[in-house]
Amino acid sequence: MTDAARRALVGAARQSVEMGLNAGTVGNFSLRHGAAMLITPTGIAPAEMTPGQIVEMGFEGAWSGEWRPSSEWAIHARIYQTTGAGAVVHCHPDHAVALSTLQRDVPAFHYMVAGFGGDVIPCARYAGFGSPALAEAVIAALGQTYSACLMASHGVVTLGADLTTALGRAQKLETLARQYLLARLAGEPVLLTPAELAEVHARYATYGQQGTNA
Repeated sequence: MTDAARRALVGAARQSVEMGLNAGTVGNFSLRHGAAMLITPTGIAPAEMTPGQIVEMGFEGAWSGEWRPSSEWAIHARIYQTTGAGAVVHCHPDHAVALSTLQRDVPAFHYMVAGFGGDVIPCARYAGFGSPALAEAVIAALGQTYSACLMASHGVVTLGADLTTALGRAQKLETLARQYLLARLAGEPVLLTPAELAEVHARYATYGQQGTNA
């Protein structure tokens, strides 16, 4: 199982580049691994990454082996400590990064904003990369509600039960970021009302679920 998880992390890193979510050595990916986690190494481009370079480490920062974990490991660890997430993705897609420099939440300009758990896409306050303060800023923004957030003047974090879900949310967030920027070029987007958002949340409760006719 661990070998499969390591391969999955390498695959997710490479897929993120293909999807335009990352470039170079930026971005990091992890999976919950019992009372620890598996996380991508620092400073290695996805095309050069191998399963053997995936780092197993505890949530307090201890690891063994020759490969150093991502410099943003604390974000992943704190998410696992405070939520039930099974996977975490951190990436730097162009449009979402551009929005992150505004250092404010993305409002409900489109109903799919509500798909991340609330009425906005929150933006975590700015803190230096790789710092404990940044990890705490992300945790504060996500709370117990959100499955994604912008990181002020930095990038995005998404989480999910598995890598496919977390990576899909990163792609969805980048799509919304691009659409929001396009809308702002044309004017000021009209935001959904509280009543409209309440209806969206109610619909999301069963959205995308297959049922039976029995």
